[in-house]
Amino acid sequence: MWVDPFPDFTPEKPLFICILANTGTARIPNISAAGKSPGLTDYTPAADAELVETGNAISLKEPAMCPSGAPTPAVLTRASVLLTGIPCIYIDAGLNVKPKVPFVDMNARPGQDIRTGKAVADPVGIYENACMLGKSIGKLSDCVIIGESVPGGTTTALGVMRALGYDGRVSSSFPDNPVGIKEAAVNEGMNNAGISFGSLENDPLRAVQCLGDPMMPVAAGLVDGLGVNTVLAGGTQMVSVLTIIKALGLERDVSIATTSYVANDPTANFSEMTDMLGFRAYVADPGFGASRVKGLKMYEKGDVKEGVGAGGAMFAAAMKGISRKEFREKVEEVYESTSVNKNS
Repeated sequence: MWVDPFPDFTPEKPLFICILANTGTARIPNISAAGKSPGLTDYTPAADAELVETGNAISLKEPAMCPSGAPTPAVLTRASVLLTGIPCIYIDAGLNVKPKVPFVDMNARPGQDIRTGKAVADPVGIYENACMLGKSIGKLSDCVIIGESVPGGTTTALGVMRALGYDGRVSSSFPDNPVGIKEAAVNEGMNNAGISFGSLENDPLRAVQCLGDPMMPVAAGLVDGLGVNTVLAGGTQMVSVLTIIKALGLERDVSIATTSYVANDPTANFSEMTDMLGFRAYVADPGFGASRVKGLKMYEKGDVKEGVGAGGAMFAAAMKGISRKEFREKVEEVYESTSVNKNS
């Protein structure tokens, strides 16, 4: 099985949502590989949405890649969308650069640098808007897969988990996880916000306000409003959303799907956290070691690992009966046919 446990349901009207946001945290040097340079992270979410929807990262004049040259995980999600035919909705949860494809605007501002202790403006308002949107979408679909593209998001995930009292360890888009940089940013943010480990365990949206990013209240609000089978598509960033859902006391049909690259990351504790929180976790292994594409083989070495709902995209493909080999070949085809491959 290339997705474990194998999905035991096949919804009639699945839907994929990708939440897009920018953060000032992503501009901290050497903290994120979600873009060739810290400045280019402003373009990453828009380019990811464009690539998934059209096959090309329109907003970027150069390939949508990490500093190492590994392609954005949007190529995996694009492959799944082509194979399954599942429709996508993109949500602007606070962007500096808007995608050149249709999107839903949550009227949210981009996240600030969490070192300020003032990371997200009006998380309650964002949550309420997302809940309203979820109630509408829940009438249109019987299974919603929620992914994200938020550079700097593993650091904000770490901050929120700390504020809620969880010793969560987060993954990284770098092969060598810059744990020290992330911990220092979180500690500075906690000091400036006047909070400590676990001090906001009963106030998760305040934790988001101090140390999170705008994707988090959108994802949690959607879960609240949807009322249908929901799969959070992502790694440790979505684990932080699970901690928020748990702290809010939401009783919903929620699970999480990620890649084997996150689940097996020794610097993170994905499985330990999902087990402790009590949510079912699906782990997908695309077997990129067998790929003919050098950039995809780099995933096996710890580059990128997850993003743009890649784990959930593979979950969806498996749910629709697609084999690992079919999926991998489609990813290679997408990679070779899009601008992500130029000059690489």
